Amino acid sequence: MKALARRSAGDLPLRSGPQRREYEAVADRIAADAPGHVLDWGCGWGLQSELMLQRGLRVTSFEYEEGLPEPTVKPLERFSHIHAHKSPDPVKLPFDDDSFDAVLSCGVLEHVMDPDGSLDEIHRVLRTGGTLYVYKLPNSLSYLEWISRRIGIYHHGVHPFDKLYTLAGGRALIERHGYTVLEAQHANMLPLTLPGRLATRLASVIWAANRLLSRVPVLNRLATNVEYVARSR
Repeated sequence: MKALARRSAGDLPLRSGPQRREYEAVADRIAADAPGHVLDWGCGWGLQSELMLQRGLRVTSFEYEEGLPEPTVKPLERFSHIHAHKSPDPVKLPFDDDSFDAVLSCGVLEHVMDPDGSLDEIHRVLRTGGTLYVYKLPNSLSYLEWISRRIGIYHHGVHPFDKLYTLAGGRALIERHGYTVLEAQHANMLPLTLPGRLATRLASVIWAANRLLSRVPVLNRLATNVEYVARSR
């Protein structure tokens, strides 16, 4: 899931101050909703799982890992106290029906081989009335994606399964798999995965400006991401 993107970005998302502000905001939002048991679907390095755990949430971490002989549970490299479920199957999840009260997809759904199959499988393990959070889904109208393609730096579409979405397209994808979208919005007008000490020192300023610009009508159609909160039917 996040493995291809992680190889492209390295551990910069862990070190970037502005990016961490976004991850903290996601964890704060989920914690405010107080779900009982959260699946971090495509946990990657594990930072989002760690932030949710710090907020007192019960979290199960999952990551697709190509080439494993069978599903297993392993400690994460950067957060060794978190033992993540790992599976060589790109769609099927090693959990029983109705196992979770909430599922988080943060920078994952756009990379999977079969988005339709994955959303159905998430629906299976999510209890009826449970919440699906989708963050960092790339916006096909993003000005940053447009610039990145033209100057030849990393952008969505580099890897074979990458997909981009409009706000309406992402909503339609989610809703046809048994979810009711409660919230849909554009997010992130400024680049957040920034290296260096200066970016870290200015993280609060960058994050505040980013959130403000993301609320500007019309302009925000060019934002980096589309985001959704949905309820399982």
